[in-house]
Amino acid sequence: MPATPFIDPDLIAGSLYSTPARIAERTGALHAAKISGGDATAAVVDLAASSAVPAPRICDIGCGRGTTTLRLATRLAPAQLIAVDQSRALLGTVAERLDDAGHSVRTVCADFHHLPLPDASIDIAVAANCLYHSARPADVVAQIARCLTAGGRAVLVTKSADSYRQIDELIAEAGLDPDAAARPSLYETFHGDTAPGIVATSLRVEQVLRQQHVFRFAGLDQLAGYVDTSPKYHLPDRLAGSAGLLADEFRRRLRDRPVVATSTVTYVKAVRP
Repeated sequence: MPATPFIDPDLIAGSLYSTPARIAERTGALHAAKISGGDATAAVVDLAASSAVPAPRICDIGCGRGTTTLRLATRLAPAQLIAVDQSRALLGTVAERLDDAGHSVRTVCADFHHLPLPDASIDIAVAANCLYHSARPADVVAQIARCLTAGGRAVLVTKSADSYRQIDELIAEAGLDPDAAARPSLYETFHGDTAPGIVATSLRVEQVLRQQHVFRFAGLDQLAGYVDTSPKYHLPDRLAGSAGLLADEFRRRLRDRPVVATSTVTYVKAVRP
């Protein structure tokens, strides 16, 4: 069994990214609770734009639902835009969103350990919040480096290993998952402390930017809506897939109160020498 669910290929292909609605539910739960911290997508695009050549060739790796892809298209007017993900369902959403906005995108269904792109064919590569899904993230960085032109840039993004630890501790306190706070981070393989060194195995790191994001869940109902989307916790089977039942169980075990959690987002900008 993998050390963390985020590197379990069956889980990644199944419940984590099987449908656009599921990933929207997960990200939406966090966005609804966020009270401070920069716009992560804007930060990625700003870093990509800061050294972009005119009409660059761009590849958005692990593109998900295409939020970053769309912003890159709008801001940088690329000559070529490629969206890579291993979920065909998500790529369908990306194609639809870009088409609705009047942008052209080539979608590629692929494992990011084996990018089906020619050597030196990309000016800018973005890999936002995806490399922690690899047990060998240095191999993915090597693939990105291979695809970049000389002088091409990459922007890679991840979260801190202690992201949302306050929620882990609360779930352990409630006795719903006593090992929640001791279990390895979902971001274990590629987190804020290790990312610059891993990127440096194949690229020259130019800039490391960190932003702390703070989330305030108004009460146990809202918190349950997020916890129900997380693969980290080993909750009783009877609570699986039901935020309502989970909220009821929280209230039975804990005093209803706001819950504040934090995560530090790390952006690494690097160049292929």
